[in-house]
Amino acid sequence: MSCPPLKARFFSCTKTGMGDRMKHAAIITLAVIGVSGWLSAATLMVEAESFAEKGGWVVDPQFMEQMGSPFLMAHGLGIPVADASTLVDVPEAGSYRVWVRTRNWAAYWTQMPAPGQFRVALDGETLDTVLGTQGAEWAWQQAGTVALGKGKRKLALHDLTGFNGRCDAIILTTDAVFKPHNDVVKLEGFRRAMGTILPPRETRHYDLVVVGGGIPGICAAITAARLGLSVVLVQDRPVLGGNNSSEIRVPLGGRINQQPYPKLGEVVKEIGPARGAYAGPAALYEDRRKLDAVKAEPNITLCLNTRGVAVEMEGEQIAAVIARHVETGVETRLAAPLVLDSTGDGAIGALAGAEFRMGRESREETGEKSSPEQADRLTMGSTVQWSSSEAKEALSFPDIRWGLAITDTNCERVRQGGWQWETGMDRHQVDEFERIRDYGLLAVFSNWAFLKNRSASKADYEKSRLEWVAFVAGKRESRRLIGDYVLNGRDMVERKVFSDATACTTWTVDLHYPEPKNAENFPGNAFKSIATHHATIYPYPIPYRCLYSKNVKNLFMAGRNISATHVALGSARVMRTGGMMGEVVGMAASLCKRNACGPREVYTAHFEELKVLMAKGAGLGREQPPQNYTLGRTLLKRNK
Repeated sequence: MSCPPLKARFFSCTKTGMGDRMKHAAIITLAVIGVSGWLSAATLMVEAESFAEKGGWVVDPQFMEQMGSPFLMAHGLGIPVADASTLVDVPEAGSYRVWVRTRNWAAYWTQMPAPGQFRVALDGETLDTVLGTQGAEWAWQQAGTVALGKGKRKLALHDLTGFNGRCDAIILTTDAVFKPHNDVVKLEGFRRAMGTILPPRETRHYDLVVVGGGIPGICAAITAARLGLSVVLVQDRPVLGGNNSSEIRVPLGGRINQQPYPKLGEVVKEIGPARGAYAGPAALYEDRRKLDAVKAEPNITLCLNTRGVAVEMEGEQIAAVIARHVETGVETRLAAPLVLDSTGDGAIGALAGAEFRMGRESREETGEKSSPEQADRLTMGSTVQWSSSEAKEALSFPDIRWGLAITDTNCERVRQGGWQWETGMDRHQVDEFERIRDYGLLAVFSNWAFLKNRSASKADYEKSRLEWVAFVAGKRESRRLIGDYVLNGRDMVERKVFSDATACTTWTVDLHYPEPKNAENFPGNAFKSIATHHATIYPYPIPYRCLYSKNVKNLFMAGRNISATHVALGSARVMRTGGMMGEVVGMAASLCKRNACGPREVYTAHFEELKVLMAKGAGLGREQPPQNYTLGRTLLKRNK
């Protein structure tokens, strides 16, 4: 059974194990309309992410809350990508002004010609204006004027550089004075009036809504489903796995099957890849294993390419999550008595008004030796990983001049970039995330261009090819939702005993800071980090009270957004640990349904039942894959 489309728009939500997804309409049709006084002429708005043919462009929904929409990006690693195209139904013949919402993503750091340049073509005519050249912020740029006849016309985006040109939307209008809104709130209203965002026409009911398809969210969904709950799993990417997917390529960290509940981690074993590496080949991350595990559960409805964008509240509880398909704009209302925020950013919690923290607590507040004397907003950063390969013949790479000032003194003579290529520790990891990601891209391209074209060792890189660069950044830290207990680094180091012990942390207190030499070479703009391991952690159970919200009564959390200090997160954030948190939440959700209660009442009245479930586990007995012990052993030796 496929989820039904709304007015020929497709909501990418399939009942797992049943049917193929429908293809959304290839022709975008908008009528001649007047929109609340904005305009009255023939006007069409086309969202770039809804193009029927993406060509070599990729859909990027990472920054919807900040800039208002997903967008298309020409991620070609310096080679222009194939055109993206679609058909538009022009309502009447006329002379149309063309507006394009775009930005010059490198303008924060350079005044040289923009890297991400592209043009628009209509009905076979390529407009002269080069786009993506004006300003660091998202804004509307005029592309020109074109005469169009009535009927179906081809609209295309033509990439010129392969360096991440981006297009949010295109407006065609016969109105000679109309200028589109750029304010995100007003633009949202305009989109709804134009019909490119379609509000919910239906409500779907579940026992548990899980938002976020990383390792914690997958494990929670599978566990809850096996315990009899109807679950919807919402993921804004086309693949599952989050940081452990082929899009980001971070190996699973931490150990599973630890005391006091050695059966926790059995679901992690089922979905986790057998091998792990930073920035390894795509196949290592076994995206299909994760997808197949979810599809095998008849109680799970999987919504890929779908983002939770709003919540409806009833008092102190979330009544429903509003989920929007990132390509079609179709929204659906997902109602449930229980919600899990496994977004990493605590995005659903923030929408619901959940208490949260960002940054570092003071040493006086926490008593943690690793905390600063004064609280601040610093976080661990986000990583743009990359890799290269070797060819049999010499290969060129553009000698870019819009990048960082790389020299033989400050360059990185490497052929792969792992977790250390980390940026944005001094910036807001939610509000400024596109800028953070883009600086990671800038650093990779700048360094590689120098190695290939101007370095003293360029002969060594003559046959090297930039093979892969992540455009989905791997984030470590942002919002931490506050529960009835805030896990403290001292709890871990001193092994404080809690009666509501659950999944174990096993990673050291692993906190990241700018790499000193890189920070010296690029003041205020370091793009590499060091990991400082402040304490050896013996297996330490996380209190259950860290896994549900203090003030939103039906909200669980699992993963790096749990209730913890910045220091404690340094140990708890790794993915096998997060997966076990998800298993615990899935079990607790089943008890909520069985006992008609909320997450807090599982702690106050039903924790003995949760202990039974944790002791039993939710796995199907898959053989244990190799675990990432090598790093752990190295750190133990270092800390002795």
